[in-house]
Amino acid sequence: MLSSLGGTQRCFWAIILLALTLFLLAGLLHVDVMFSPLFGDQAEGPPITNVMFLKTHKTASSTVLNILFRFAETRNLSVALPAGSRLHLGYPWLFLARYVEGVRQEGAQQRFNVMCNHLRFNLPEVQKVMPNDTFYFSILRNPVFQLESSFIYYKDYVPAFRDAKNLDAFLASPLTYYNQSVSLRNAYARNNMWFDLGYDHNAPAEENYVRARLAEVERRFQLVLIAEHFDESMVLLRRRLRWQLDDVVSFRLNARSQRSVTSLTPEGQERAKHWCALDWRLYQHFNRTFWAQVRTELSPRRLRSEVARLQARRRQLMALCLQDGGPKDKKQITDRHLRPYQSGKADILGYNLRQGLDNETLQVCQRMVMPELQYMAHLYAQRFPEKPPKDISFLEA
Repeated sequence: MLSSLGGTQRCFWAIILLALTLFLLAGLLHVDVMFSPLFGDQAEGPPITNVMFLKTHKTASSTVLNILFRFAETRNLSVALPAGSRLHLGYPWLFLARYVEGVRQEGAQQRFNVMCNHLRFNLPEVQKVMPNDTFYFSILRNPVFQLESSFIYYKDYVPAFRDAKNLDAFLASPLTYYNQSVSLRNAYARNNMWFDLGYDHNAPAEENYVRARLAEVERRFQLVLIAEHFDESMVLLRRRLRWQLDDVVSFRLNARSQRSVTSLTPEGQERAKHWCALDWRLYQHFNRTFWAQVRTELSPRRLRSEVARLQARRRQLMALCLQDGGPKDKKQITDRHLRPYQSGKADILGYNLRQGLDNETLQVCQRMVMPELQYMAHLYAQRFPEKPPKDISFLEA
């Protein structure tokens, strides 16, 4: 018995000594523990690398796109990027394979690992450029707040929004402003998430039609995230894709300053649900299925723990990467290459990086704060150096 206890004690002290040795070596070798794998973070099985993300509008999807771009770049995966001078994959028209750079019109089709730029979903054409084992997912947002964001962001672009004093005025009499004959330009003004899925955003919200379309989405998309529960969504996404924690840690991108966010009256909110009835049904359905999947895979205690780990890692990286630890408005961003596109009446925030970062840390931090148009142009130049670069000079105006 005594010899057994002595052996246990020796094993304990050996483990302590080994841990101290590794810690001292890390200091001596200047190993940046900020980017070391976290204990207990190993996923079971290889990570999924064929991923199609349907990037809906004004749903925190720019942050998800950044996660996917980072994952693809650091692992040298191929990305389905817009062809030629395009900045998106044909939106608002239904997606066609030829909208992707590098796709041949005849013969064997090029397959890509990651697809995540804006497009209007068209499954047969998507399947021409994505492998059969692709993981499909998307993200939705409460359509009341999605419509409010769209109104501010697309105020000068969407015909239905231009003459409306504010969103409450628009929703009080939407048909005064909304013309179905220009529905492609007006797609942002009604049932925009339904439209992004490839469906008719002007269709009546009849029960049989809605149920059939919801069943289609459920069959095709293995996961639909919810923007209001972004961190819980990242926890579930990470589990499904078998990725590491750092793969899904992110900073908010393409977000507005609080002063450019407006509040709808209670009557306006109810009118928005009625005007965007298809989006409202879509959101309600997949909000339920999201939480059903969470409950199936994670106990409440485990979910809280996973969310806490994600948030702690985000705070750690924000302290490491960001000057003053938070977002800035356009005028405060010193590096013009990190200034996000400004649209409509929105005041889109970005980030300044801390000075004096070493090269490895700087690369990691730059990827995390790079706005989507700049990141897309960066990946395009890497993948197609022989082609003219994307013209995003308008960002410097």
